[in-house]
Amino acid sequence: SPQVNVAIRSSLQSLREKIEELRELLLRAVSTRQITQLEGDRRQNLVDDLLTRHKQLEASYRNEGPEPDMTRSSLMAGGVRRGVTNPWLLEESEETRGLGFDELRQQQRRIIEEQDAGLDALSSIISRQKQMGQEIGNELDEQNEIIDDLTNLVENTDDRLRNQTRHVKMVDKKSTSCG
Repeated sequence: SPQVNVAIRSSLQSLREKIEELRELLLRAVSTRQITQLEGDRRQNLVDDLLTRHKQLEASYRNEGPEPDMTRSSLMAGGVRRGVTNPWLLEESEETRGLGFDELRQQQRRIIEEQDAGLDALSSIISRQKQMGQEIGNELDEQNEIIDDLTNLVENTDDRLRNQTRHVKMVDKKSTSCG
């Protein structure tokens, strides 16, 4: 019995430390924008729920609070509390039902590898689109230079045409006055 008590106290203390570590990691993830504020709030609610359950466990261990059976049932009960469904007690999917820990880990690794492959493919597509966008931008810059050169040539030609027209009018005016 004393060994069990020591093990329980040690486990409760370890649980408390891990919850605090989770809280710190969550704060760091939100502050460095690794996750969105909305996701941070959702996870903070989960951490708060863990803290509440930890306190209930400690109270149950010290035989404080409501009847121990009542506390145990509230700790293990699923359902809606404060309008939030406990995500840990949702129905298990058909894909994972009956799988062991190692099999679940392998399945998660496979899913992550598939997601990584999809992200790699998306990355290459985006890189290609970026390259195409840069090439289009370069082509537009060249076309703009050509248009600027054409505009200058047209303005010069327009100026020369006006000067020549003025000269022709002067010659015509002189020829009509002479003859």
